[in-house]
Amino acid sequence: MKFSLIYEAQTVDASRAGDIKVFQDAVEQCLLAEEMGFDVIWAVEHTALTNYAHMSAPETFLAFIAGRTSRIHVGHGVVCLPPAMNHPVKVAERIATLDILCEGRLHFGVGKGGTQQESGTFGYDLETLQPQIDEAMYLIPKIMVQDEIEHHGEYIDIPSRPIHPKPYQDPHPPMYLACTRTDSLVWAGSRGMGGLVLGFGGPEEVARKNTVYRKAWANRKEEEQVGYNPIEHLAALCPAIVLEDGQQARSIGIRGQRYFMEAISHWYTGGPLPDHTKWADDDLMVTQTTGESVIRSRWASEELVVDFSDPSLALLNPNHAYGTVEDAIGYVGRLKEAGVDEVLFMCQMGTVPQDAQLETIRNIGRHVIPYFK
Repeated sequence: MKFSLIYEAQTVDASRAGDIKVFQDAVEQCLLAEEMGFDVIWAVEHTALTNYAHMSAPETFLAFIAGRTSRIHVGHGVVCLPPAMNHPVKVAERIATLDILCEGRLHFGVGKGGTQQESGTFGYDLETLQPQIDEAMYLIPKIMVQDEIEHHGEYIDIPSRPIHPKPYQDPHPPMYLACTRTDSLVWAGSRGMGGLVLGFGGPEEVARKNTVYRKAWANRKEEEQVGYNPIEHLAALCPAIVLEDGQQARSIGIRGQRYFMEAISHWYTGGPLPDHTKWADDDLMVTQTTGESVIRSRWASEELVVDFSDPSLALLNPNHAYGTVEDAIGYVGRLKEAGVDEVLFMCQMGTVPQDAQLETIRNIGRHVIPYFK
């Protein structure tokens, strides 16, 4: 298995100072992750989602990380492909350029974005975007391998042009698809792409998704393949806070997850923005992560339940690698049994302090990664 970190640039402070801090903290974490033996730094792409995700220019963030490191890989998880947001020619140029500069350490995921808030920023209706995303998805790898590209599609028109540069990896970096629903898992497998499972489902849910993905991969047809570098690879999200004090780690993790879920609920379903300053400590001691009701959204639809009534049972729920090193090893082991090829650790959730994130990265690097590798 591979062991990676994924970043939303989520912050409780949407001010200019808050933006500076969240990115400076992320850089410090990424440099430590290279030292600790992590495999990939992944970055999402979201626009106009205050507090939930300020990672609106992942190509800049990943280029900076690649330039500050020498071994760890960097990955777009994912580039959003509405043409007015990221035109296929510019995506191909940026991917190839960064792949050259980092000497083949780049991974390239694609998707459409998750909210009408984002789509509407660029003049689109989210519900009608998928055909445009599909057209761009098939086109980009062609741009990266052909000497000249000419394309006259339903949504994208490109006169004959030479596009440079070409990527370091031949024919192009491995491609992945953001997989939040069953149909996207089928698309990823049937198109010869890796799958990035970005929901909060536990190992049982991941195992079900793995079955769907592997079946689609096994039955894929050459004419449906995206690009020229098929990759069978399933990566799954793993929220993690790993500290010496397991109960403290669980409390920090659940508080961070609550912030994450309430922030995503605001932009996906119209709920209020989270206000962590009004949360009492006993708000965490509930049977549902939000404290009141399970948040459901198209992006993260799995039910989230946390049971603190018996500390020995705290990690028998799907919520997640929160606890000691031993707890984290146990949880990651369940993900391995579920069939994942890569664990996407996420400790950068709004309310999680920097010291807890750094300690988590150290503990995973010193203990969890060596256990499995």
